[in-house]
Amino acid sequence: MSAIGVVSSCSCLCPGVWLLKSGMQKMSSFGLHTAARCAAKDYYEVLVVGGGAGGIAMSARMKRKVGAGNVAVVEPSKTHYYQPLWTLVGGGAKQLAASARPTGSVMPKGVEWIKSRVTALDPDKNCVWLENDIKVSYKYLIIALGISLHYEKIKGLPEGFDHPKIGSNYSVHTVEKTWKAVQDFKEGNAIFTFPNTPVKCAGAPQKIMYLSDAYWRKTGKRSKANIMFNTSLGAIFAVKKYADALLEIIKERNIAVNYKRNLVEVRADRQEAVFENLDKPGETEVHQYGMLHVTPPMGPPAVLINSPVADASGWVDVDKETLQHKKYPNVFGIGDCTNLPTSKTAAAVAAQSGVLDKTISLVMKNQLPAKKYDGYTSCPLVTGYNKVILAEFDYNAQPLETFPIDQSKERVTMYHMKADMMPLLYWNALLK
Repeated sequence: MSAIGVVSSCSCLCPGVWLLKSGMQKMSSFGLHTAARCAAKDYYEVLVVGGGAGGIAMSARMKRKVGAGNVAVVEPSKTHYYQPLWTLVGGGAKQLAASARPTGSVMPKGVEWIKSRVTALDPDKNCVWLENDIKVSYKYLIIALGISLHYEKIKGLPEGFDHPKIGSNYSVHTVEKTWKAVQDFKEGNAIFTFPNTPVKCAGAPQKIMYLSDAYWRKTGKRSKANIMFNTSLGAIFAVKKYADALLEIIKERNIAVNYKRNLVEVRADRQEAVFENLDKPGETEVHQYGMLHVTPPMGPPAVLINSPVADASGWVDVDKETLQHKKYPNVFGIGDCTNLPTSKTAAAVAAQSGVLDKTISLVMKNQLPAKKYDGYTSCPLVTGYNKVILAEFDYNAQPLETFPIDQSKERVTMYHMKADMMPLLYWNALLK
């Protein structure tokens, strides 16, 4: 589970189709919500930390259980982003503005928005600490703090983004630089990276590569591009069915894949990228680039590391079937910040929210959780400007597909679902 800050609360780069299974919920008007600088009260029945996809979805569900006035969300960000769209923003197919809405507009009406940052968690005393030494107590706590990006762990970044020819779809500050780098590319190596940490949406680092390939073919530049995918992993994708399909595409499009290569330094002034060979630790190789897309190292938010709710690696330590904390029965986790052994995507958050809703309902009645999360996650693998392979799978990396077709094939219908339908479902169903 793997700096331009924390990407709050589970808004991963892959939307998935789990929402289609649930169907569209009634699109009620949630209205704008006025921000509070600090907690209006010092106690809430349900306290949600993190206002991304998981946090907002769960606060909407909890509002219906205990009443809006008994629920609060701690979230410092003024803007809520639908990050799965950033793949298409970096490829020039969507505008960045389409991915953003004011946080107040997605906050369930009546739920308290505590516009602050969590600085410490104290589950033994059923409270959290916010900035300015404000303490807020709770009966139930839902942790939805997302994942942190660590560009600074690559030497030469993030300052290297001030130079041309380099971008990253993982940050609101750098995603538009990706599209500029794709457009401005003239010749040479076009390098796309995958870090040596867990990441959210393991397919996203490849998606921009396929879009770039398609754009350069359309503009007559492809013959001058040597496209390289340098990944720290030993395989192109975790699920064999989809990996086989991707390897065919890679072969057809003459893309070079270098496994066990981890980006450790960017010399942006010289357009050089330095990679460590993970099979031979300490050994590095330098590549000149005409375009570079960086997927940053990622990790748990700092507030979780060494906290009572975290495992040894810093992730929220929850039961993988119920999402209830392993030690604290009134604490729960959802999304990217947890140690659930599945891919970190918005589709996973959608599936998890339904399970967690049932879990909390039973815990509130002093009953044992019964609903079990199977690890469902989804990654629409964008392979062109009108093509998607829809990967859906479970904890065991086995396909868990929605449609009665071969989802390992590139399809136009799946592209339109990713680009057009999923944003609507996100704003109007998942968050509500």
